[in-house]
Amino acid sequence: MRRLPPLGAIEAFVQVARLGSVKAAADELSLSAPALSRRVQALERFIGKPLFERRHQAMALNGDGERLLGLLAPVMDQLSDAVEAMTSGAELLRLRLGVLPLYASQRLFPYLGDLRRKHPELHLDIDTAGHGVARLGDSLDVAITLARDVDPTLHAERLDRNSVYVIGATALAEGPNPLTRPEQLSRVTALVHREMAEAFDAWRIAAGVRDVEPLAIDYFDSGPLMLEAAAQGLGVAFMHESHFVDAADPRLARLFDIEVESPYSYWFVCRPRALQQKPVRLFREWLVETLGTEN
Repeated sequence: MRRLPPLGAIEAFVQVARLGSVKAAADELSLSAPALSRRVQALERFIGKPLFERRHQAMALNGDGERLLGLLAPVMDQLSDAVEAMTSGAELLRLRLGVLPLYASQRLFPYLGDLRRKHPELHLDIDTAGHGVARLGDSLDVAITLARDVDPTLHAERLDRNSVYVIGATALAEGPNPLTRPEQLSRVTALVHREMAEAFDAWRIAAGVRDVEPLAIDYFDSGPLMLEAAAQGLGVAFMHESHFVDAADPRLARLFDIEVESPYSYWFVCRPRALQQKPVRLFREWLVETLGTEN
């Protein structure tokens, strides 16, 4: 049997490669930074070539390191899954997911039956309280968040790109005194979600009515309630095209045929080390396969 390098050296290499930092990898493995560095160096000596480009605060894989990670990472994941399966008794996996209510109801829940069929062992604890990114690694494993961009130290994948729609009751589009010009926004209340507060100004600027002020601006932290408020004639909602299309509510109409790209997208977000957890990997792979991502 051919001689293999120590498993600890392989584990150290994979962790540093994934996290890009000796300190972060050492914390994850409960080692000192010097001890972890020695393990990585031992693997490099065994292979006979360097695997990283050393930088001041980080370590980046070189070409040989990239090739080795591609070969070793799946094997390490399989080893981790095998040990987890043997030590967990009945295989029950749990994921703590933070997600906004409107995305959950419109985009996620219609497909959760498929997730359950494919992975009956995976159970979701769903949290709609908001501020999911701030709670990653604490009370949440993963978040689907609405944001302009995401902290680059986190693992993030864009799930969509969207347009800003002005959504109001059908009476505002078809009634005796309809809203037909952007300047008429001064007659109504603007409904704005706290998670996408800049969408209102982005639309006004693109529509050429930067200085037009609505009667008032009412803020919401619930997309479903915004849509209901718009349907009840309480104001016009500045939301995404997908929110309007997926709602399929005959009480609602899109106002003004003006295309405005939204500064916000939905993102799948987690801490990089969370991708090593089986529930996170299963959910991410299913989400990307089912709903796709946008570059």
